[in-house]
Amino acid sequence: MKPGLTLVTGATGLLGNNVVRRLLDRGQAVRVLARDTSDPRALEGLDLEIVRGDVCDAESVRRACDGAASVIHSAGYVQIGRAHLDRHRQINVEGTRHVAESAWAVGARLVHVSSCDAVGIVSLDEPADEETPLADPLPVPYVITKREAEQVVLEQVHQGLDAVIVNPGFMLGPWDWKPSSGRMLLEVGSGKGLFAPRGWFSLCDARDVAAGALAAVQRGQPGRRYVLAGATLSYLDAWRRFAQATGARRPWGQAGPIILRLAGWSGDLWTRLTGGEPDVNSGAIALAALPKNYTSARAEKELGYHIRPVEETIRDAWAWFDEHGYTRQASRKKRAR
Repeated sequence: MKPGLTLVTGATGLLGNNVVRRLLDRGQAVRVLARDTSDPRALEGLDLEIVRGDVCDAESVRRACDGAASVIHSAGYVQIGRAHLDRHRQINVEGTRHVAESAWAVGARLVHVSSCDAVGIVSLDEPADEETPLADPLPVPYVITKREAEQVVLEQVHQGLDAVIVNPGFMLGPWDWKPSSGRMLLEVGSGKGLFAPRGWFSLCDARDVAAGALAAVQRGQPGRRYVLAGATLSYLDAWRRFAQATGARRPWGQAGPIILRLAGWSGDLWTRLTGGEPDVNSGAIALAALPKNYTSARAEKELGYHIRPVEETIRDAWAWFDEHGYTRQASRKKRAR
């Protein structure tokens, strides 16, 4: 690690909280930028400095970056669908701009946490890497703005910013307070996962990604991207593993095209009527169907990135949810069947 203070944005989220705890375990000085509305449990009892603010507020970002030797920017807005492009841009793009400019101003190294969704896709037979050409993105604001945020960082690199980009896959693991991606595991664990979506994704452990992000601070090459992916699984395969680990009912199979079309239409209609976009919508369904298959060879070689077994990741994530009371409702539903 680069010596000195490390600032972490998004510290109450799944990846950010794992980064913070790993830094503290190493005896590093840690500062976090956290909103007043953030879940206090994520930082409770941790020996760190908290600056209250938001990545959308340039002044609070400048205060948080002051005196930092390195910045790990993991804050972001994640809603997979077709709505709220302005909100995504405000947080994912302009928030990243504030962090990048402030890191440059104090001479800090920046590790920007992007996503595998900002990387090109090839096929299930040929994994994509950091140099895979990008196709036109689906009209999904999360994907669009993650790619735009990377361009903001690279523009600052050309101006002299010392920055590295990491691209995680779909993360599971402990310390998922919101919860974020762990909602999928909880849904299947509650017995709701009867029909899995069609498609594939790269399942990785948030602890491995946190270790990769910290290695990028120390060993990443400026302006370089590093895919931090995991095992390529179909949603049906993953859901069957979730069910086995949680003792839930196994999914019956994949949802057919008619069911998916109706589900997507219903989600989009609900969005238009209420302004609130549900997790199941046409954008999420279209993104899930892509052959998301990636190689982390560059990160393994240059950062020492390690991918642990999928079963360990699922087991530990479920155990953490169970320990912190997230599985009680799921258990009641299973007993009622």
